[in-house]
Amino acid sequence: MLTLKLIVFAGLVSIVAAGRWAQICHGNPLNSIRGCDKYGCGYYGAPRNGRKHLAVDVICQDGSEVYAPFSGLIVRRIKPFGNNNAIDDGILLREVQSGSCIKLAFIRPLRSRGWIRKGSKIGVMLPMQSVYPGMISHVHIQKCDHSNPTGNL
Repeated sequence: MLTLKLIVFAGLVSIVAAGRWAQICHGNPLNSIRGCDKYGCGYYGAPRNGRKHLAVDVICQDGSEVYAPFSGLIVRRIKPFGNNNAIDDGILLREVQSGSCIKLAFIRPLRSRGWIRKGSKIGVMLPMQSVYPGMISHVHIQKCDHSNPTGNL
C-alpha cells in the first residue's frame, strides 16, 4: 500500500510518497519540514543567500530527543559552521542497505561513532533559539551527494 504525505510550503501544496525513514525528532512523528520564517525556508531547494538550500530542515524543539532515521553507522562528528557556537554540532551517518550517507546538524550526539538502529535515540536537539531567535528550531538533514532527502521523510 502506498502512503502519501501532504507537505505545505509558503502556501504551495505538494504530495509525496511517504518515506522509509523513522521519526527523526520527538514530538514530530510525521517529520514535518520547517516552513518559512525571517531566516528563510526549510524545504529542499529554498533560496539561501543567492544559492539553493540543498537539505531539508525537520522541525525539532530545542532539547528534544533525536532518533536514527535508519539503521547504519555513525561515521564521525561534524561541525556544520566551524565556529563552535551553541548549535555547531552534528553527525555523519551511513545507511547499511544503500551505503548512502547524510549529515544531521544542530544535534548533540550521544556518541560520535558506532552502529545505530533505526528509531534509536542518537542525540538531543541543541538550543537553536539561543543562536537564531525566532527561527523554527530544526534538525538540518543533508545527503552527502546533495540530492533531495524529502522523499525519505
